[in-house]
Amino acid sequence: MAQIITKDTPFNRVYLREFWVIFLKPSLEKPRFRKLMHGECAGAPILRTLWDRFDFSLLLTQSGIFKRSGAPAWMLCFMYVVGLISGCTAVNQISQLAGKDALLELMFKTYKLAQYTLSRFFTTPYAWRSFGKKRVRRLQRDPDTMLREGDVINLDDTHCAHPYAKKLPYLSWLFDASTKTFGWCMNVVVLQAVLRNGLEYPLFYSVWRKHEQDGVGLTKLDLARQMLLMLRESVTCRLWMAMDRWYLCKDFFVFLQAHNFDWVTKAKRNTSLYRKVTEAGRWERYVPVSPRQLIREAYKRLVAGSGLSAIAMEGIYMKLPYETHGRKGQVVTKQRLVPIAVVAAMRLREDTNAATEGAGDEDAAAYKGAYLILSNRHDAPLEALTVYGKRWRIEVFFRIAKQELGFEQCHSTSEAHQLAHLEMLFAAETLLAYALWQVNKEKTSDESCTHGEMVSGLFHTRCQVRSRNHKGSERIYIDFDTEALRFSSLISAYWPRDLGMTWWPVYSSIDSHHYRLIS
Repeated sequence: MAQIITKDTPFNRVYLREFWVIFLKPSLEKPRFRKLMHGECAGAPILRTLWDRFDFSLLLTQSGIFKRSGAPAWMLCFMYVVGLISGCTAVNQISQLAGKDALLELMFKTYKLAQYTLSRFFTTPYAWRSFGKKRVRRLQRDPDTMLREGDVINLDDTHCAHPYAKKLPYLSWLFDASTKTFGWCMNVVVLQAVLRNGLEYPLFYSVWRKHEQDGVGLTKLDLARQMLLMLRESVTCRLWMAMDRWYLCKDFFVFLQAHNFDWVTKAKRNTSLYRKVTEAGRWERYVPVSPRQLIREAYKRLVAGSGLSAIAMEGIYMKLPYETHGRKGQVVTKQRLVPIAVVAAMRLREDTNAATEGAGDEDAAAYKGAYLILSNRHDAPLEALTVYGKRWRIEVFFRIAKQELGFEQCHSTSEAHQLAHLEMLFAAETLLAYALWQVNKEKTSDESCTHGEMVSGLFHTRCQVRSRNHKGSERIYIDFDTEALRFSSLISAYWPRDLGMTWWPVYSSIDSHHYRLIS
């Protein structure tokens, strides 16, 4: 029998232990089984509002991507986008997510998104390239996302590894410079837009195929030309083109300037440059000069006490090809010297990340950590350097796509599914990039959030779902965690009034515009 502790009772360890056992230790009841209305995709209604804002359902239908019966194609694509953001790497995981998530059950309650439905749809060859073109054209009609003069287009390629199969027709045995290993993968060439207002989103992609015979088939430069011509179908203003040293090709430079693109890249060790020299009593002449020599000349000023990190050098020329007619009327390709912008720079953004990314830079012209930046805008060399600094944003996009959106996690052996996976990933990143821009555009650098913080704190976070009847109408209440408080402005701006999945947003008398943050 336990003793009662009074004022006169000695307070020793025995009484303290008995007091803890009797009065403070909680009892554990047996578990009860009930269906909990919890969800993992709290930001799905906001994603649906952004989906409708850019008319993705209409663009899919216009591209010929639709089904005759069952769940509509645009709904399957939207669920696939939700699955990518939620970390689902296969259609069976996406199907399970749609069936167990309380919020998604309410959104897709009239349809059953089974695994075979998703698998059969995404393995069917549709015109995904047409949807990508219409997506970019639709973005150019929106004042927030349209490209204007002076905006930057980044060009680069990356490997999409597929270690689950070998010798598929669309796979190649390629060497990955970042990991220093060979593997079966796809080489994807990508264009990305970086706007002056801070918004950045992916444009197009193309898969390069390795051919058995040399000189047969399209090169990565040919694929880049095709994508730039597709971009010119909806954008006519003058744009910047930022690329790494691999795309340093004089014929490609001529193509860019002919289509109103200003290019900027990093010089290679074997890049042929010329310096204009004027001597007294002689004609002007052009003397060959190596990029390393130019860097060495400017290096002392770069490391001087003034703290400069870039120096523009004048009077540098490069030979570019042009076509003319010969004496017999035949087309002849000749070379002519044109002035270019040359900037010796150090402490670039990519230099600080080279060790972590593992990317080598053996072919670049360098001297003690300094590099040479080339551009056709000889009248604005420092602006060209600023544009080249934005080239690193496409490397950030590759990292986000691989770590957060399952860029390399499509296990399907169907080429049609692989292309659909990439196109849906580009659509998902377009919506996420716009949402991130809306969150950070009025905040300082210290207050802004990263892409991963937004995904884990809003779009893929847990929530509690409750449904009640109020005066004959159904109301749905969604409780967020207090972590989502930093995204309250985005929630207020894009929270839908109705939770139903329709081809066009229908605002009925159902009032579901209720959300609150719980502590």
